[in-house]
Amino acid sequence: MAGINSPQNRENPFKQNWFVTAIWLIVIGYVVYSFQAMGLSWERFNDGLGHASNLLGRMVPPNFSRWSLLLSGLIESLEIAIISSIFGIFFSLFLGLFAARNLMPTWVSTPVRMLIALCRTFHPVIIAILFVKSVGFGALAGILTLIVASIGFIAKLFAEAIEEISLKQVEAIRATGAGFTSIILFSVMPQVFSRFIGFSTYQLDSNLRNSTMVGIVGAGGLGGTLFSAFQRFDYDFVAAILIIIIALIMFGEFLSNIVRRIFR
Repeated sequence: MAGINSPQNRENPFKQNWFVTAIWLIVIGYVVYSFQAMGLSWERFNDGLGHASNLLGRMVPPNFSRWSLLLSGLIESLEIAIISSIFGIFFSLFLGLFAARNLMPTWVSTPVRMLIALCRTFHPVIIAILFVKSVGFGALAGILTLIVASIGFIAKLFAEAIEEISLKQVEAIRATGAGFTSIILFSVMPQVFSRFIGFSTYQLDSNLRNSTMVGIVGAGGLGGTLFSAFQRFDYDFVAAILIIIIALIMFGEFLSNIVRRIFR
């Protein structure tokens, strides 16, 4: 016993892990190299602060004189976000079920998972560019873009939530001779419904933000108005648009809290 507990046989808790140290040195070296390769310096950062101060000075006070243009862009962004969220949530519900490996055979779940992964592969701006080229400028391209983005997020998380459920309830319902639809409605959905609502409300909030961004490439909403204002160096109008966007996001947060409270 003495030999086992001797200092020579005890593991040193402060023993140097050379592998971890080497990893940290590589990471630090790469960060330093990246700063130098991209030309980042304190002087450049300091100059940027000066330009930012000048920009903010030209944005004050905000110009709300073109309120009709702001209102039309705001309404269009809301419509894009809400319509895309409704369709995206609807499609994600079924795709998430078909992607769950504990409910579906491999030949069904694998292709659906590949489709979901494809939907979240690209940034919404890239998808918006593709849809603008396909269906033209306007809200339709924005709606299709955010539907794809919604599927990529909600369907993935919904499938993972289903794979974590207790199969005892599924087996109990199946033992009664119930069909597949009844099993989903009475054993699967009660276990994941609250999480699905959480995923959906978060995606609605995300779509409200993205609906103002995809307009930069011509997919409708406030983004197009914002991009045009930047091109005209109309910075006081830019400030007004940014305030409206902030108000839109706050409205989305308020709406999400109401939905969570209803389905809690």
